[in-house]
Amino acid sequence: MIEIRLHGRGGQGGVTSAELLAKAAIDKGKFAQAFPSFGPERRGAPVEAFVRVSDERIRIREKIYNPDVVLVLDPTLLGVVDVAKGLKKDGIVIVNASESVEELKERYGFSKVAQVDALKIALSCLGVPITNTTMLGALLKATSILMPEDMEGVLLERFGSKLGPKNFEALNEAFSKTMVA
Repeated sequence: MIEIRLHGRGGQGGVTSAELLAKAAIDKGKFAQAFPSFGPERRGAPVEAFVRVSDERIRIREKIYNPDVVLVLDPTLLGVVDVAKGLKKDGIVIVNASESVEELKERYGFSKVAQVDALKIALSCLGVPITNTTMLGALLKATSILMPEDMEGVLLERFGSKLGPKNFEALNEAFSKTMVA
């Protein structure tokens, strides 16, 4: 089983990302669950979402305290939230950032990190600064949990014939540009 904790801000689509990933995994015959963790926070407040994906039935239903993967949608959270808290020893932090993987490792002490400038890709492909589906591309590159084409159907279903292809393009571009070290 792989356990993923997503960090974002309210309104950035972190919960949607978790749901899309879980749905795509289920469509590929895996077991998955996705759920948010937030209270009465407003748009812009830090939020978390969680995803579990497994080849076997998932019997636990609780927050993920020791993730294999941490996905950070908003780089401003790096100075506000301890995103790596509880990260497993061989875990990876995947960050939307313009800094290089080496700079992120040095600055935040991450042992394994993946980086992509998801904001730049989202603005180019979608025309809006919403990085959720773009960051799914980085997640797929860093983990090999699914392939990009496994996400196409759920993106089209969720976003329709106009925005679905644009989101899929952003996901693919992020997949190709993500650096892992």
